[in-house]
Amino acid sequence: MISIEVALGQRSYPIHIGSALLANSDFLAASIRAAQILLVSNEVVAPLYLEPVTTALARRRVESVIVADGERHKTLETFAAIIDRLIDARFHRDCCVVALGGGVVGDVAGFAAACYQRGVDLVQIPTTLLAQVDSSVGGKTAVNHPHAKNMIGAFHQPVCVIADTDTLSTLPPRELAAGLAEVIKYGLIEDAGLFAWLEKNIGALLALDPDALSHAIRRSCEIKAGIVAEDEREQGRRALLNFGHTFAHALESLGGYRRWLHGEAVAIGMQMAANASLALGRLGAEDHRRIGELLRQAGLPTRAEEIDVDAVLELMRIDKKAGRAGLRLVLLDGLGKAEVAPAPDRAVLADAIAAQVCA
Repeated sequence: MISIEVALGQRSYPIHIGSALLANSDFLAASIRAAQILLVSNEVVAPLYLEPVTTALARRRVESVIVADGERHKTLETFAAIIDRLIDARFHRDCCVVALGGGVVGDVAGFAAACYQRGVDLVQIPTTLLAQVDSSVGGKTAVNHPHAKNMIGAFHQPVCVIADTDTLSTLPPRELAAGLAEVIKYGLIEDAGLFAWLEKNIGALLALDPDALSHAIRRSCEIKAGIVAEDEREQGRRALLNFGHTFAHALESLGGYRRWLHGEAVAIGMQMAANASLALGRLGAEDHRRIGELLRQAGLPTRAEEIDVDAVLELMRIDKKAGRAGLRLVLLDGLGKAEVAPAPDRAVLADAIAAQVCA
């Protein structure tokens, strides 16, 4: 097991990464200390992993909520169902919410933990690659509004993250590829060496090679933990983690949160952001080519069919990252070199989007 610390003073917490962690009852019992525990999972993950977690906590009071699977269910209604269960069970302020699943479960369960009695303990047990490398770390919790992704939420750090790499063996190939989008993002914004390593090892990752997966998860978590420790509430450098996401969130909204997995939308969004960086003379043509090639080798989409460019631009204007000074985007000055900058003019953005839109 590898442990990485997210250094936030008294609220610091570990990210545990390793094999067979969910089979280790003693480890789970020591990591989840509350006497009252609400397990939140979904209808796909619960049949696979709810029992070993429940067994490890057998001497506590354990309740569970099983939510529907998919981004379209990351709603206030799902959030309310979790709150209802906490209240019906008469859980105290020293209870713990445990999120067992992918990014949707982690986000909505985390938001419930942030709100119940003004904040209770949260443990993240991510079971998808995307959640293990990104959404379970950093304390962002939220639900979607029909017109804007993650518009309702709170910062609420977990007390620990438990990433059992064995859970990735049950991931469908599409979900695995979606997680790789976030790993690629880390290479693009922070670590050109990681990007080059991915170019050489993408096949091993898609084949679920345990050593390759462990390295990709560890390095991604190291990068995110360092950025979060420096800028917990996204007042500065943490905004780099949004590379491609402003485009992606608009696409997800237009697709009714059904058409693409989050990582797939991020892949298209990163290609659009790379297009804008190229058009502004910030990114070289060869680096631009390598980005598109790696996304394709990872099995990720880079183009969107039947999407209106103006509709994407309109939704980007109401993205939660837009402020009084206007929309800001993460742009690339090369592989591993990113900067948050004012969005370019509408024509540049429209061209960057249109290049990835299929009629």
